[in-house]
Amino acid sequence: MAPLVMALVAAGVVLLLPIPAQLAASATSTPMDGGDRGRRRLLVAVVVAAAGAAILLAGSPQSLLLPLLALAAGSAVVRALAARRRDRAATEVRRRVVDLCDALRAELAAGQTAAGALDRAATEWPLVAPAARAALTGGDVVTALRSLAATPGGDSLRVVAAAWQIAHRTGHGLADTLGRVAADLRAGERTRRVVGGELASARATARLLAALPVLALVMGSGAGGDPLRFLFGHPVGLACLAGGLASGYAGLAWIEALARDVDRHG
Repeated sequence: MAPLVMALVAAGVVLLLPIPAQLAASATSTPMDGGDRGRRRLLVAVVVAAAGAAILLAGSPQSLLLPLLALAAGSAVVRALAARRRDRAATEVRRRVVDLCDALRAELAAGQTAAGALDRAATEWPLVAPAARAALTGGDVVTALRSLAATPGGDSLRVVAAAWQIAHRTGHGLADTLGRVAADLRAGERTRRVVGGELASARATARLLAALPVLALVMGSGAGGDPLRFLFGHPVGLACLAGGLASGYAGLAWIEALARDVDRHG
């Protein structure tokens, strides 16, 4: 019975602390959707449970669960760092969109054509090069800009595309329209920074709560107990360790998801 329980715990670790997307998608060249990731994760969990039962029948629980816990912890760290890099990249893209509006407005005010202004802006920011090529060749600039809006942080390019479309349909000055767009985007960024500052305390509190069990272990060891031996040397302790890590990770992920949702709609 003990090997089966520990194998199920190991499978639960795999399900609750998923493998990073970079590792899960390494076998394919295209991103997987949520359903594919869920099926792959379930398959990995079943394989882990089956292999765990076989290993545990021949050896100790540590031979399987401890490496899995280390993998899960490493996975959580990798995912957190990747999310932070994505956030920084999205912030940079939003800043570049504002700079793009300012640059286009300045070029248009100086008498440059819209296509020429966009082409010069593309030399500073290669991301908009497809839209610049479309403008120079008489293509659909609006569609090109809207396709670029799928870039993380590039949602405001849809506003730039709308300004471009309205200016060319109505004949109104594109420079003035882009100036107003840039002003609105700056106001949105100021609001985003205020919301981010308010959310920072909630995120810090969640991380502090997640670190409290480590303090409890230190206090338990200082009081003459040996919690580490129980956690790493007993099947029940290993189950408690796996469950605690999974619960802590789930709590941090939940708080982060709530904060991102507020940040996205703030």
